[in-house]
Amino acid sequence: MQQIVQQFLNDIYRTTWPEFIAVVTGIASVVYSRRENILVYPVGMISTGIFIFLYIEHGLYADASVNFYYTVMSIAGWYMWSKKVRQPAAPGAAPTGERALKITASTKKEWLQGILFFLCCWAVLYIVLKHFTDSTVPIADSFTSGAAFTGMWLMNKKKLENWTWWIITDLASVPLNFYKHLVFTSFQYLIFLILAIMGYITWRKKILHGDT
Repeated sequence: MQQIVQQFLNDIYRTTWPEFIAVVTGIASVVYSRRENILVYPVGMISTGIFIFLYIEHGLYADASVNFYYTVMSIAGWYMWSKKVRQPAAPGAAPTGERALKITASTKKEWLQGILFFLCCWAVLYIVLKHFTDSTVPIADSFTSGAAFTGMWLMNKKKLENWTWWIITDLASVPLNFYKHLVFTSFQYLIFLILAIMGYITWRKKILHGDT
């Protein structure tokens, strides 16, 4: 325990400004996501852009790739979340103020698709890390990244279950980042875990009350 505390203090002291900015903007983006606020995407892109380079520097190549994926998918998500409903009787009419994309829960078929997507991502990333990089944690790195790929995919579709995959990602990322001496980032994932649980509860209530 003393060794863990000492590592925590040493790594906190070594926290760089890029990591600090990435963590703060990352936490802010999850707060915006919970509130169903479109600022989740531009704010999140600041965080993911920085983390691409931080993870490459620390040998977490799958996590670097997933942050690149976040950045690309954020552009698509920004468009999907901002799209408004058009009047059905007037194809050329201006959009109404109503959002076209609403929060929904996954069907059994969509759940199976999500699990299959995760397993494919995990397997492909593990093979790449194991055979083509010098990663020392290929199983853990590919697992967290596969879960994160799935969470981002479902978040863009406003599926309630995106929060389930973020919870899985956060639970695995706390010890992984601590092991790689990214202690402040590890703390970020602990905050993410709390926010993801709150996000699931908030979105679930919106579905139950029809406020989607």
